[in-house]
Amino acid sequence: MLTNDFQVLDKRFTRYAMGNVHLETLYTGSRWAEGPAYFAAGEYLIWSDIPNDRLLRYDETDGSVSEFLKPCRNHNGHTVDREGRLVSCEHRGRCVSRVEIDGSVTILADSYNGKRLNSPNDVVVKSDGSIWFTDPTYGIDSEYEGDKADAEQEGSYVYRIDPASGAVTAMITDMVKPNGLAFSPDESVLYVADTGATHVENGPRHLRAFHVGAGGALSGGDVLATCDTGLFDGFRIDIHGNIWTSAGDGVHCLTPQGELIGKILTGEVVANVEFGGIKRNRLYICATTTLRAVYLNTRAAFRPN
Repeated sequence: MLTNDFQVLDKRFTRYAMGNVHLETLYTGSRWAEGPAYFAAGEYLIWSDIPNDRLLRYDETDGSVSEFLKPCRNHNGHTVDREGRLVSCEHRGRCVSRVEIDGSVTILADSYNGKRLNSPNDVVVKSDGSIWFTDPTYGIDSEYEGDKADAEQEGSYVYRIDPASGAVTAMITDMVKPNGLAFSPDESVLYVADTGATHVENGPRHLRAFHVGAGGALSGGDVLATCDTGLFDGFRIDIHGNIWTSAGDGVHCLTPQGELIGKILTGEVVANVEFGGIKRNRLYICATTTLRAVYLNTRAAFRPN
């Protein structure tokens, strides 16, 4: 029997939500929890507490939480690249950076067309080594999550960093506030959330799907799903192509066709999620002030070789 943490909207959801499994609270004390990234070799998760300008670390081996980095220039989204390095979106640094194996930090992108980026928000690494990130203005809109400043870019774009040359290219330029992003398991589709409703009355609160062609060229971009509670923010894809996305009431599970089939109810606004655990079947949830986790009957999608 499913616990009250799960809300079934379509019987297909019961394939992924297991009976007698509860949503766990692993930590409380964040101001705005975001940007989870899982390190399988060390069995730990790091996540951002943006207003407190720190990264936190949850150790799966003993359940302890510690400060991973403080100050951190108001990091937001993170990912782990194919070499096991941490790739970060820095609000206050207004850049995408990477922690190298020796602990040094490399700035991967901090400008486009000679002008500073807004405040990189979320990031994903494709199997070809290219790095894709979103660049809304949330980190420069106020002093709360970064340093208030005027935008230098004409808009909020989705960018690609070329793995060979390091060149930064604007790939999507017609969004209001691009936010979370992820590729489908076979990387034929790029999903991007637009949270423009934060800045435009009746603005977008949806997820769009772009077809990925040769060399990363994008086409399409139709709206796949619109959030029924709050906003879609960060999300992850499972091995079946389902989208596990943040929302105002918890985590929503969408099919690859954008159908909402179920929810994990948290009682707090969720900003982002990440699959972790030895089997990558434990969904970590950054829910405003808390880090939560729940075991699912599915696993993270693995990128093609």
